[in-house]
Amino acid sequence: MKPLPLLAPLLACLPCAHATDTPPITLHHDGHILSLKGPAVPGGSIEINYPEAYCRAHSTDADWLRHTVIPHQQEFLSRNADGTEIRLRDSLREGLTVTHTITAGSDEVSFQLEAVHSGQQRSEAHWGQACIRLSRFCGLPPESAANATDYLPQCFLFLDGKLTRMPTRDWATSARYTPGQVWRSPAAPATDVNPRPLHPAIPDHGLIGAFSADGKTIFATAWEPWQELFQGVIRCLHADFRLGGLAPGATLRIKGKIYLLKGSPDDLLQRYQRDFPEHRRPSPSAPPPPRAADAPPDRQ
Repeated sequence: MKPLPLLAPLLACLPCAHATDTPPITLHHDGHILSLKGPAVPGGSIEINYPEAYCRAHSTDADWLRHTVIPHQQEFLSRNADGTEIRLRDSLREGLTVTHTITAGSDEVSFQLEAVHSGQQRSEAHWGQACIRLSRFCGLPPESAANATDYLPQCFLFLDGKLTRMPTRDWATSARYTPGQVWRSPAAPATDVNPRPLHPAIPDHGLIGAFSADGKTIFATAWEPWQELFQGVIRCLHADFRLGGLAPGATLRIKGKIYLLKGSPDDLLQRYQRDFPEHRRPSPSAPPPPRAADAPPDRQ
């Protein structure tokens, strides 16, 4: 049936939804490597050691392998037909299991975790980390990533109320292992973070990111609850999720995001604030929230 003559010019001007929609990011899983692929990903792919490790407390000045890392077994559960959802399950010998549902859209990847502790003693796992490798995204050769700092000017987080490029003010250089940089969350004691140089400031937000080589795409990642932000040594960035040492029988739900946005930092902040309302700064007139004795004032 032909459109009515008066409607035909209008219909001809309407864009085709399929022609303008960006295809979704696709998820691929190989061992412990989760890959994000698609037209929205500068360099074609971002590889993530997911999760790289589950970690004990008292880690800031401890041997990474002998003390901090808790071995885990990962089970691949499913991947849907179009590659936009993957489900995994991690099991720790102490009785903690973490089920991961990872879902991709056109410019973001969402993580929904359920941690259940069936052990008889409190879990030793206080935090977990996903190592997001950004060499290709930043337009740099992956084979030269060891101890690389050449991507730092493309990386950022939020300090002093503004987006701040790395290396930031007060860049720390002393730790058990160097180089690198760690920023702890208000909930994380200074004794319980990655054993890389610990920055003296607590960031404004639980968001860390980088600009692509052409400056047109912003990568960023965040988790709730979060333990730390981390700039690593193989052109990686982390926003590590917090477990806190679950009691026997406890369940904890955790959410995370990776953003791959064509837009401005303001666009990124709007999405982040919508997705993580828990990370909003309190009103200056509001009383400070209660906190542990070893935690700093909440600057979120």
